[in-house]
Amino acid sequence: MTTMKLVSVLLTHNTRNLLNFLVTLSNSPSYKLCNVCCYSTYKHKRNIKECYQILDVPEGCSADEVRDSYRTLAKKYHPDSGTTTASATMFMQIDEAYRDLLTHLAKESKNAQSMEDDEEKTSERKVPQHRQYLSYEGVGFGTPSQRQRQYMQFRVDRATDQVLDFRKQKLERQYAENSMIAKDVKHSKKIKITQAIERLVEDLIQESMAKGDFDNLSGKGKPLEKFSSCPHIDPMTHNLNRILIDNGYQPEWIVLQKEIRETIDKLRQDLVASRKKLGAPMAYRQEKQWTEICEMFREDVTQLNKRINDFNLVVPLLSRQMVHFNVDKEVYRAEQAFLALEERMKTANNTEGGEKVDNHQGKTTEVFLKWIKQLKNIINVNKEK
Repeated sequence: MTTMKLVSVLLTHNTRNLLNFLVTLSNSPSYKLCNVCCYSTYKHKRNIKECYQILDVPEGCSADEVRDSYRTLAKKYHPDSGTTTASATMFMQIDEAYRDLLTHLAKESKNAQSMEDDEEKTSERKVPQHRQYLSYEGVGFGTPSQRQRQYMQFRVDRATDQVLDFRKQKLERQYAENSMIAKDVKHSKKIKITQAIERLVEDLIQESMAKGDFDNLSGKGKPLEKFSSCPHIDPMTHNLNRILIDNGYQPEWIVLQKEIRETIDKLRQDLVASRKKLGAPMAYRQEKQWTEICEMFREDVTQLNKRINDFNLVVPLLSRQMVHFNVDKEVYRAEQAFLALEERMKTANNTEGGEKVDNHQGKTTEVFLKWIKQLKNIINVNKEK
């Protein structure tokens, strides 16, 4: 019992001394510095998911995306940034998460590369032994010596083809250059001719003016009369067009329109005339001729419709465009014209016949009256005798 009490007293005395030492040590600045150093060097091992959450990037992203997110967050939370969101603790967490995530991605890339290398090695082991026969660019068949000869012939043929292609391209370039030179020569000749004609015309005008050929012209020294007083029309263009029209010049679309109208009128007249020749009650032979005439008329109308297409392409106004002629309608029109012509001829014949009858009756009455007068004259002569 005494020994136990003595031990307890000693322990209590020692513990008191130890506590006092610890208290004094904790109040000392060296202990505080050591405590700070211990807290600053401590690293909390975070999970990879926490790193993704801190950096605000999705799992499985690339290293470039991680770097971009780190830069944006560092600008936001860095203590020296001067922003309202600056925080040293938050920046330390972001920095640690960034480093841990980069090491994790590097390990994953190394593992993937090693797996690919292993797969390539296994595939190389699985390559068949006859792979050696697939050389020579896959050309030929048979034994290696035969395939080598075939491959040499293939190379010769390919080289000849390349030489021919090169020569062809060279000739094409030369031909193009020669054609360009010829075009330039033609263009220069044309310019020289036009300039020579202009000089000749100017010389003739000056010579005529010197001779006095223009002195007797009507309207000399007077301004040209305006052909149009409309303010919306260019006077120069209008005057030039008027001069061209007065001298017999007509635009292409006007000439085409005139030719089309003249052609369709002639075709209609010919169709009516041919129908008139066949007569009204047509027999089998006449009907056959009429079908042939209609077929020829159809061919002519198709050619005319092609000219109408050309006219519609060059006509300047949409309202002046022409519609294609229909062959069936034209044939029906010709038949109706023939029937109307026949009716007119019948009525004319009837009127002529009536006039002839009336004339004959009038002549007979006149003859009878003359005969009666002559008879009376003869009777009077006899009475006088």
